[in-house]
Amino acid sequence: MKYLVTGGSGFIGHNVVRILESQGHECYVIDTETDYGFIPKAELDYLIANRHKRFNAKVRKIDIRDTEFLNTIIRTYEIDTVIHLASFPRQKVVEQNPLLASDVMSNGLISLLEASRKNNVKKFVYISSSMVYGDFTADVLEAHTCRPQGQYGIMKLMGEKLVEDYHRLGAFDYTIIRPSAVYGEWDVEDRVVSKFMTMAMRGETLKVKGADEVLDFTYVEDTAMGIVLAATNDRASGQVYNITRSDDKQYTLKDAAELAISIAGRGDLIVADRDLSFPKRGRLSIMKAQRDLGYTPKVNVEEGFQRYYDWYSKNPVLWLR
Repeated sequence: MKYLVTGGSGFIGHNVVRILESQGHECYVIDTETDYGFIPKAELDYLIANRHKRFNAKVRKIDIRDTEFLNTIIRTYEIDTVIHLASFPRQKVVEQNPLLASDVMSNGLISLLEASRKNNVKKFVYISSSMVYGDFTADVLEAHTCRPQGQYGIMKLMGEKLVEDYHRLGAFDYTIIRPSAVYGEWDVEDRVVSKFMTMAMRGETLKVKGADEVLDFTYVEDTAMGIVLAATNDRASGQVYNITRSDDKQYTLKDAAELAISIAGRGDLIVADRDLSFPKRGRLSIMKAQRDLGYTPKVNVEEGFQRYYDWYSKNPVLWLR
């Protein structure tokens, strides 16, 4: 099968490409490889260069808003399935530049949907977010009412509805994926677990905004495998899936910070009030993905954090300041 992976040079995307290729599929990657206006150039260049070494596909540095190019690549290579990961990555980044974020997440998505429809793509896999749920606590099912808070979650939910509507009008089959709190090797430093681990390794003070805030921390290879399972399984057509760790033990932000400090052997922490710009979150249910797809996350939080630390230790250019 032939897959077009948008955002395929990214943290999650390059793992998706790597897994698909290991299964014998043919992959095509497009990615702007943007710094979103805040990732240091040296850090991004180092990460992207090493991500590229992990897969074989050629990367085309093209914006998803380039409709003419999208039509050309989908038509020329007879793409069967589009996996759409290209997006502004999280709420804070959207808040810093909402006009550009809206353009990419809305117009870029419609451009890709149109190109997929015109060129008879069979399946469209849309990577959404657990942020579409808004406030939730534990074991949230996919049928849970979505009440997103903040522009990132709102635009992700809007994207889901656009994908569903193209299918309603007779276009491709689709699958929607809702990941949560993804972490692991070859990520930028500006995510929660990345910050905790690098600051602990530097012996700095970790600031926890809301000691009791729970996140469904998910190792990146488990997330990527869940996406691949959904993309390659006919049972996933027309379905929405939570793809997370969904550990029996719920991990708070304070737990995660203390684990990073314990593994690094350095650092301390302070606790501040909860960041009210984020919804209150918890653990999602993955029963549906387990039943339909055979999705079984392999890496628990303790093992994942240890792997992350071991990887950072071999790449001091990313954390040694």
